[in-house]
Amino acid sequence: MTEDEVRARAFAMPLTSPAYPPGPYRFVDREFLVITYRTDPDKLRAVVPEPLMVEASLVKYEFIRMPNSTGFGDYTETGQVIPVSFHGRKGGYTHCMFLNDEGPIAGGRELWGFPKKLANPTLNTEVDTLVGTLDYGPLRVATGTMGYKHRQADLTQVKASLEAPNFLLKIIPHVDGTPRICELVEYYLEDIVLKGAWTGPAALSLMPHALAPIAELPVLEVVSAIHILADLTLGLGKVVHDYLR
Repeated sequence: MTEDEVRARAFAMPLTSPAYPPGPYRFVDREFLVITYRTDPDKLRAVVPEPLMVEASLVKYEFIRMPNSTGFGDYTETGQVIPVSFHGRKGGYTHCMFLNDEGPIAGGRELWGFPKKLANPTLNTEVDTLVGTLDYGPLRVATGTMGYKHRQADLTQVKASLEAPNFLLKIIPHVDGTPRICELVEYYLEDIVLKGAWTGPAALSLMPHALAPIAELPVLEVVSAIHILADLTLGLGKVVHDYLR
């Protein structure tokens, strides 16, 4: 293989059989359960990197079911998103994510800097309840529940929330173990087709775990919950802050 051939083919690891295909990455019938809760403000500020600013003492715990996604297939993920602002623009900072599919773990980390780890989340409807869970190995570390489609949500507000900017901390090490890339990345959800959104009563339980430390942002009060069904494209990102310069 010549050097020119290497350069032409090198968009992801490994060279001869990449873990994911080139984008764009379209998601059909993507289903969200998002439970917003109040937490300890000091612990929240301790995990949000500057120059992002914490907007309130809130965390959005998300369970996301993706049955039809370009190149990534059928999988589920879960994690915590923190409402923040960046130079006055309000958005969300993804603090942690857990999912059950190698392709989006590799692609999410390499392309955008999503903080993805391998685990076993689920999102299902059990009779009259929407149920999200996260197991790390044999241990249950998160359980979220919501009454199924109790009230129609304001679709205009929901679509606006999906169109807000999102922020990630992308870290890629050098071969000597020092950071080669350490950047704040901004990205957007694009071409959103909102198919429905509902609210209802909700509950959330987080259990301590050394390698899935979601309970370090404890649930003090559940504020709201929303169930969303949409088609969308995961847009590629741009660097808005370089920590190494």
